[in-house]
Amino acid sequence: MDMALSKDDLDVRERARALTRTYLFPVEEELDEFERLAPEQEATIREGVRDHGLNAINHSREHGGQGMTIVQQCIVNEEVGQSTGALWGRVWQPPMCLKDGTPEQIEKYLIPACAGELSTAFCTSEPGSGSDAAGIATNAVADGNQYVINGEKCFASNAEFADLSLLTTIVDGDSSKPTLFLIDKGTEGFNVARLPRFSQRSGHGHPELSIRDMKVPATQILGEVGQGFELTKDWFVEARLAIAARSIGMAIRATELANDWANEREQFGQKIIGFQAIEFMIAEMATEIMAGKSMLYRVASEIDAGLDRKQAHAKASAIKLFCSETGWRVVDKAVQIFGGRGTMCENPVERLYRDVRLERIWEGTSEVQKVIMGGQIAKRGLDMYVGWS
Repeated sequence: MDMALSKDDLDVRERARALTRTYLFPVEEELDEFERLAPEQEATIREGVRDHGLNAINHSREHGGQGMTIVQQCIVNEEVGQSTGALWGRVWQPPMCLKDGTPEQIEKYLIPACAGELSTAFCTSEPGSGSDAAGIATNAVADGNQYVINGEKCFASNAEFADLSLLTTIVDGDSSKPTLFLIDKGTEGFNVARLPRFSQRSGHGHPELSIRDMKVPATQILGEVGQGFELTKDWFVEARLAIAARSIGMAIRATELANDWANEREQFGQKIIGFQAIEFMIAEMATEIMAGKSMLYRVASEIDAGLDRKQAHAKASAIKLFCSETGWRVVDKAVQIFGGRGTMCENPVERLYRDVRLERIWEGTSEVQKVIMGGQIAKRGLDMYVGWS
């Protein structure tokens, strides 16, 4: 098995690395302190993304994306994921399911989203339905050629700014009819009820939404009535691999910073890298990163080679679980190596510590990934995870 990166893969890595260091790292502290960037800074980053050929890496060239392989998408996410404050989100990757829209929806939404001219948000979680997607209560009731929607959403990342929100509902109170609606910004009845503060300061929030008697034309349904969960399956695989890649990127940056500090800091007459406790921590960090990268890129390669969709979904859970937990353990060790300086907000490892904690939660908590894996093992056996063919 040849797992070496191709010339094209290496070019993608260099472009992503250059973008991250030129456009994202320099604004991290300002974003963390003021919780926003100036409009001209945001515009500069968008231009940088386009100039480096990193817009819509997950969509086809036909629709204005970059048409990257899954391996290449992981490479990009690993690099941009090293930036703090979720600046990686500025390297936009519109929801995959938009490609399943009608020609009119693709023209109106997907193509501008790929170009960075239209921002998106996914509104799925509810106060009573987080990991339990089947418990969604937001209800769309048919009324002639439109639907009237009522419900509540939470953790709707970026929905306070987004030009387009993808809203998960059930139709006519029937949980067997999960359905996605495309909601334009400014639609009457789509209201931000509350904007809680979170540990991550990214320039956008995760608002709570109150949806009251919102009237939406039937033409705004994405796909078919009842197809909502099916349309998001590939998106969950993509999102979980992206989280895994970002977590590894965070771990790499934290380890590099900690290693540099250990080779600089002196205590008791010697550099602290000479103390076995520190040396062992860095060795453990490097080992965990190596293991996580091996998992991530092996399965990414399998998906590119045509891995069965159900197997890809099952393996993505294992990768998301391992890499996000690895990222947390590694960054925690980096903070320990820095000591008190590791808790200063001006130190990237402190910001990484806040950021990586979220990766263990969103798009399915670590515990949910274990539930998915347990179900797959019960159905298909351990070979799903421990076999090799």
